[in-house]
Amino acid sequence: MKKVFEPVSLGALTLKNRLIRSATWEGLAYRNGSLTKELYDIYDELAAGGVGAVITGFTSVALNDRYFGGMMRLSGDALIPQYRRLTEIVHAHGTPVITQLALGAFYREEDGQSVQPVQIEPDEMTIDEIHLVERQFAEAAVRAKAAGFDGVQIHAAHFFFLSRFISPAVNHRRDAYGGTTENRSRILTEILSGVREAVPGMHVTVKINSSDFTFGGLDEADCVKICKLLDDAGIDSVEVSGNGTSVRGIRPHKNEGYFVPAAAAVAEAVRCPVIAVGGLRTLDAMEAALNGTKIELISLSRPLLCEPDLPRRMEKDPGTVSKCVSCNACYSSPAHRCVFRRRNGYAD
Repeated sequence: MKKVFEPVSLGALTLKNRLIRSATWEGLAYRNGSLTKELYDIYDELAAGGVGAVITGFTSVALNDRYFGGMMRLSGDALIPQYRRLTEIVHAHGTPVITQLALGAFYREEDGQSVQPVQIEPDEMTIDEIHLVERQFAEAAVRAKAAGFDGVQIHAAHFFFLSRFISPAVNHRRDAYGGTTENRSRILTEILSGVREAVPGMHVTVKINSSDFTFGGLDEADCVKICKLLDDAGIDSVEVSGNGTSVRGIRPHKNEGYFVPAAAAVAEAVRCPVIAVGGLRTLDAMEAALNGTKIELISLSRPLLCEPDLPRRMEKDPGTVSKCVSCNACYSSPAHRCVFRRRNGYAD
């Protein structure tokens, strides 16, 4: 019988419980990826809240990635000391921390011209440009290791660059990086290989869409096949998500865990631990997902925006129910803050 509040191994990592803070967008970094006090405070609060492990928000591997403003970055060695401070803050609470390595989009530099880089879709990229992206992920992983991170997450979900590259709705290439599922996911297995070579022994996980929820896009069968390829290539864990804005109107004990069925299908097909995210609000629903499937861990995003200390309170009182009402107003608030949080507590 799996319990949420028991120690668990995630590859070589040991977590005090099965709850993980899923990577959540903050948009609070400076343009070059430097960190602000507000970011340090967010991660201190999360780690103090009792979660078993923390995955950081979107952290770009490229300095010229202009997809968002406010992205954290591991695109240069000068940033390492700032990120070392972040890992030290989280580690002070006895909590492992994984950085989510991502690319919003690929931007081609125009040689010798003082113009903005041009965003390029997967079909237009040269082989050299694909290999450049793979190197950027490996080099960012080296910086993550130097900064004290316990692992890296390859962000291949939510229709950012890697998610688009592996999607048949976007990738129409006719070479070794397009067409079949194996070819479209080759970039992921090569990134994994490059990270393994650059930082042996570091935990490497991946976040992937269970479905793109778009015509001609990645579906659950494709997701399972890609996860099996990554599992065979030595991935340490998989977090199963899905494309698009998080589902609204989740109610405790009624419609929790909307990605659990897809995560369960992946867990049946792979040997590595599978992490389920999406609409889980109560301890009994989490443990039902864990014990009714081969899923090993649960990750939370919106509930921890609303209540960063939710894990600690759930452990103390198993009847605790998340106060997140899945309104999605956090997506339009500054820094993705819960609009119901108050300075001295939480809204009822």
